[in-house]
Amino acid sequence: MKAILQKVLLVALSGFTLTFAGCGGGDDDAPVQSFPSTVVSPLALPGPNTVACSNIAQDFSRVLPGEEAKSYWEGTPAADGTPRYVTDLLADPANTPTVLITAPSDPDLYGSFVGQQLEFVLFTCYPTTPENPSADYPLPTGDVVPHMQVGADPPLLADPAARYPMLAFAHGYRGSPLTSDYLAAMSVFASYGYIVVAPFYGDPHFTDLTVDNLSDAVALLANLSDFTALQALRALATRAALDLMLSDPQWLDHIDATQIGGFGASMGGETLLLLGGAGLTTSLDFEHTQVTVDPRLKAAVGYVPFFGELFLPAFGRDQSGLSGVTLPFLAISGTEDTLAPIIMAEQGINQLSGTRELVSLAGVTHDFDVASTNDIYTWALTFLDAEVRENPAARQKLSTMASVEGGGDDRVVIPYNGPAE
Repeated sequence: MKAILQKVLLVALSGFTLTFAGCGGGDDDAPVQSFPSTVVSPLALPGPNTVACSNIAQDFSRVLPGEEAKSYWEGTPAADGTPRYVTDLLADPANTPTVLITAPSDPDLYGSFVGQQLEFVLFTCYPTTPENPSADYPLPTGDVVPHMQVGADPPLLADPAARYPMLAFAHGYRGSPLTSDYLAAMSVFASYGYIVVAPFYGDPHFTDLTVDNLSDAVALLANLSDFTALQALRALATRAALDLMLSDPQWLDHIDATQIGGFGASMGGETLLLLGGAGLTTSLDFEHTQVTVDPRLKAAVGYVPFFGELFLPAFGRDQSGLSGVTLPFLAISGTEDTLAPIIMAEQGINQLSGTRELVSLAGVTHDFDVASTNDIYTWALTFLDAEVRENPAARQKLSTMASVEGGGDDRVVIPYNGPAE
């Protein structure tokens, strides 16, 4: 079987080409692009708002000896193959937001999951009052859910009369919104005035690939059908999360439906591009198929965003599935990332038809780089304020912004091409 897949891989690669502009090589006679040069001060972290989150109460006594709660959060099956998901631990499921989606009748995208009804749990964080009486909710990881809602209590927003921008948050492959880095990120965005909603994707429900397998051609091609379904279903779950938030009586009067953005890490970055109308690779011939397009999404940021591997781009041959996509997108990529190579991100960003920007973090691999914390959030929040909130000062800042002072070694690879207002 391995030998057959290797032959298929060679055939697939035989017609694959890459074109870049900024990662070395290229045409020496090409015109030199003018790059921004301003070094900006990092934003203060956290932001000015206290943060609260939705009900995610769990009964951790259900976690069997030798197991961890995060296996349920991530959807990792038990050793005997028994499915697990965060729903197995929920102590108050009636007051925990969930969405149901049915996989459409498109076997190229959804494979064996066609027609199946699938449940996704949602988790939300938002700006609240400093006097919020709800206690922090401790997790077995040592983290806490800040000011977690209890029972059917409605959200206590910082300004009940305001309509806040909303952020769709897409965690990385085999992660969860309660993973330490993701929970911290949701809190940062909420502290800057965003209502943030994140599905628990439960990726191992759909394929048993490990993170390391994503760069293993044979393993990935052997699981291509399930891997394609996993990616497509993430986008549908995110769209359903937005639907719920904009129709739920607890939230609909507190969200500005004209100001919806997204933040995704790793595969979460790809998820948001699929939500924005990108075509997903569905075959070894690098054909691509559009999963969905949600015009409510105004802009998105991807941290170490997954644009596929050299042998299997995420968005069709030469990332052509991104051609015509107008979703404003900022990619923040690590130069030493082998799971989400920056050269794939650059190729994809160059295909986008709308506002786009690529920032590199020197020496960063496929992890959250603590040294670059202020860089990451300053870039992300500035881009979201510019494109989601349409803040003229943020747009002007982006048009000249080359890097963030201190922290890691960040620099612009593809400059911001949005309006400098």
